[in-house]
Amino acid sequence: MSDTLRTRTDGEFDDVVAETINALEDEGFGVLCDIDVRETLQQKLDEDFRRYRILGACNPGLAHRGLEDDLDLGTVLPCNVVVYDDDGGVVVSAVDPRRLIGVTENDDLDPIGDDAYERFERVLESL
Repeated sequence: MSDTLRTRTDGEFDDVVAETINALEDEGFGVLCDIDVRETLQQKLDEDFRRYRILGACNPGLAHRGLEDDLDLGTVLPCNVVVYDDDGGVVVSAVDPRRLIGVTENDDLDPIGDDAYERFERVLESL
């Protein structure tokens, strides 16, 4: 099993970021943080890097269900989705929420991980 779900598209980078955010919203996720890695590395290290964004996605309903069962679940939230330039295309990759939840070793959370995984699959299929 992979740690991520991913897709590749030939779209324009900024358009793919916007489409990804919209698709996440369609599946009930909000983007709690948006980290521009390229800009950060330029500012902090004076290094050039490919366009690379980390979107911290959270579905409030799923998060609430999980936190009701295990307060330490917050250590693996939000779920990260990355968008980056890759050899003329754009890759969108999402962490596998089932793997994240697996670190809790709480089987009661498995249905939440499965639900989030299916939502991320639909997000990536829509791009």
